[in-house]
Parts: sequence; C-alpha cells; structure tokens
Amino acid sequence: MSTAALQAPRRARLLPVLMLFAALASAIEITTRLVNYVQEEFGDEAAERLENWQRLNTLAQNAPVKRQLKLVNTFFNRVKFVSDIHHWGEEDYWATPIELLATNGGDCEDFSIAKYLTLKALGVPDDQLRIVYVKALELNQAHMVLAWYEQPDSDPLILDNLINDIKPASQRSDLEPVYSFNGDGLWLTKSGGDERIGEPEKLKRWQALNERLTESLNL
Repeated sequence: MSTAALQAPRRARLLPVLMLFAALASAIEITTRLVNYVQEEFGDEAAERLENWQRLNTLAQNAPVKRQLKLVNTFFNRVKFVSDIHHWGEEDYWATPIELLATNGGDCEDFSIAKYLTLKALGVPDDQLRIVYVKALELNQAHMVLAWYEQPDSDPLILDNLINDIKPASQRSDLEPVYSFNGDGLWLTKSGGDERIGEPEKLKRWQALNERLTESLNL
C-alpha cells in the first residue's frame, strides 16, 4: 500500500477532533476531551503539541505584536514539512491547526494558515494579516507565507516556514507575490499595488477549511 493511501485515513479520524475544537474567534481553547482523543489516536507527543499550543497562547497573550509574531513563527516552524500527497493523499489540502499539530506534518499552506489563525486568536487585527500566495524564485515553485502589516501601506513582515528569521518583504527578493487573502478579502498583486478582487470565499479550499472549523460551533 502506498504512503498516500496510509495517510489518507488520518483526515477521517480527525473529524471528531474538529467537532471538539473551539473555533479560534478570540482564544485558543484546548479541552481535556480533545487532548485525550488526540493522545489515543496519535500518541503522547501529539497531545503534548496541542498542550504546548495552549501554553503558547497563554505566554504570548499580552506580549507586543512583534514578539507574538516571533513566538508563533518559531512554534509552527518546528512541525515537519510533508507534501499533501504524501500526508493526506491529495494534491492540495489545506489543514486546520489541529490537523497540522496532531499529525506533526503539513506544507506551506498549513503553516501559514496555522500562524494566521493563532495570531488572530491572540488579538492581532485581521486587517494587519494576509496569507500570501507567492512564487519562490530560488525553488521555482509555488509557496505560501503570512504577512503582517503594521500599517496598511507598511512594508510587511514575512512569516515563512523556509526560514525562521522574520524579514520585511523588501528583503525577500526570493519571493514574488501573486495574490493574498484574509478573512475579509482577496487581493491580486499587480505592479501598481494590490487590487481587491472579491471575498475569500472564492477560494474553495479556504471555504472548506472554515466549514470544518465552524462545525465546532454546533456542539
């Protein structure tokens, strides 16, 4: 049996986890029931990763924003990079933070999404954050990062799983932005600046991810 076939059932086993997960509206809330479930399905280390995520929220809650950026970036960059086809049995799957941490694996989209949702839970305004789809020029492949804007016209800081250092976008000449989004909008990058082209719901995988998160509200 292929590695992809072995990995694919993981998502199905995680559905009960998502139903136990409190949505990341204002804080990260990890229940004992959730930790116990993850421990039974994925082992002690997986449960510990969730508990450490909760500790990160407590530690960073009142920290300055740039300190929060560093803590969150470093935390998620410890997770193993694994391609979607090997990890989920799909060409392109956008995982929730619970899925990322429970399985200790994900790709650039999963890292960026987890960082975005965690920083939102820590109180960073949505209009200061954008998930950015880029072309990684040195790798000659598509990539995704998270950008933080201190002001709307600021040179954003880039949180990237390729490097641990958080640098301004102007210092990341290896990245060529294509489009960006957050919970409020979707923008296309053009030479004259970003052009809003609609709502994030246009992105089917983003919509599917949010539907899985919203399921937890129906408990």
